[in-house]
Amino acid sequence: MNEQVEFEYKEEQFKGLLIKEEGDLLTIKLSSGYNASFPLSDISSLVRKANSSAKVLVSEVPASKDKKLPKVSILHTGGTIASKVDYATGAVISKFDSKELLALFPELHGLARIDAKMIGNLMSEDLNFFHYNGLIKAIAKEIESGADAIIISHGTDTMHYSSAALQYALHNLPIPVLLVGAQRSSDRASSDAYSNLSAALQFIGDQYGNENAYRRVGICMHAGKSDDSFNIVDGINAKKMHSSRRDAFKQINFPPVAKITLSGPIEYTRDLKTSLPKEPFSYDLFNPELCIGFFKVHPHLQKKELESLSLYDAVIIEATGLGHVGVSHFDDYTKTHPEFLDVFKNLVENGTKLVVGVQTVYGQTNMNVYTPGRRLLATGVKGQGMNLTTETLFARTSYLLSTDKEHFDEAWEKNLEGFELESLDLD
Repeated sequence: MNEQVEFEYKEEQFKGLLIKEEGDLLTIKLSSGYNASFPLSDISSLVRKANSSAKVLVSEVPASKDKKLPKVSILHTGGTIASKVDYATGAVISKFDSKELLALFPELHGLARIDAKMIGNLMSEDLNFFHYNGLIKAIAKEIESGADAIIISHGTDTMHYSSAALQYALHNLPIPVLLVGAQRSSDRASSDAYSNLSAALQFIGDQYGNENAYRRVGICMHAGKSDDSFNIVDGINAKKMHSSRRDAFKQINFPPVAKITLSGPIEYTRDLKTSLPKEPFSYDLFNPELCIGFFKVHPHLQKKELESLSLYDAVIIEATGLGHVGVSHFDDYTKTHPEFLDVFKNLVENGTKLVVGVQTVYGQTNMNVYTPGRRLLATGVKGQGMNLTTETLFARTSYLLSTDKEHFDEAWEKNLEGFELESLDLD
């Protein structure tokens, strides 16, 4: 409804764009950009006017044909970036389609030749390997059609899982693939959707036509609280560090790929640029039947907890310290701890892959430093010496079980990340 309304409510005058009128509730967008709802029974002097300044639909905004601009495919999967307020509940729900989202930000057409497609409309916590496979195929189709870059609008809650999974699954990428999210829904005045999308397009445009360029899977989100700085974070070892702040995403154990500011040139802080790959682009798919779990080591650990891990094809163990589990007998209350080692060994021998990571945000595993760690390592667990986040370990493990399960142990030792996982903290 492109309708402007004016009325009096509790002796104050209000006006705004009519969003929804349902039952006894009138919802409008105020000039501040925020939405407000009023009981119709309590308002007076209601005046309705046609709104001549309403934004046109994106179908009415012709996409740029300027070949000096990169051809960018935007694949929408849902999440907060593609969400708006659900007035039935008062909460946010993933509801925009691809054209509606771009209609909010027609200025983006001045940065690229944009082609938007809807892949899904899900909150990211609902994604699974079936969705990953559909997204992988969609990426392949856009590459085949000649896209210079791909942006994936994605919910932030599991975006770091998806970025790592895509980096492992996509081989010889000829173009950058950037996941972009928002911590505020796109219909809110405080939304970071436009600024994040704009920064991603600036990064893409800065590399357009260059022989050496970033040709990996990354994430583009705010670098700080303000709207003038952004980070490109590589898909490997990205992590969401805050539930609601706009600068939630950090690069763990490595610097980010690049820093983008509105007032200056893009600063490349990590050398991950490559020339066009000589081998053709290819991809692998994930096995949707896999069951991959997480287990956090904690005080008062029980043997039966560890035995339940046999239900999984693989488990990422978030261990303490450098990769520790309490397996030592010190007193009467720890006399069963050495039995944990037998449980780990039996799990490995019976086919459950156990991958050890650290509970700390930063750092890496080194199970050779302390005797309990060496005992754990001897059971056949994986993960020694790696500085990967547990979310990235989840993606790595899932990828290998999907593609090379019979040679998992040998494949685990390969460089799958495209850069060295050097030791960082151990002298």
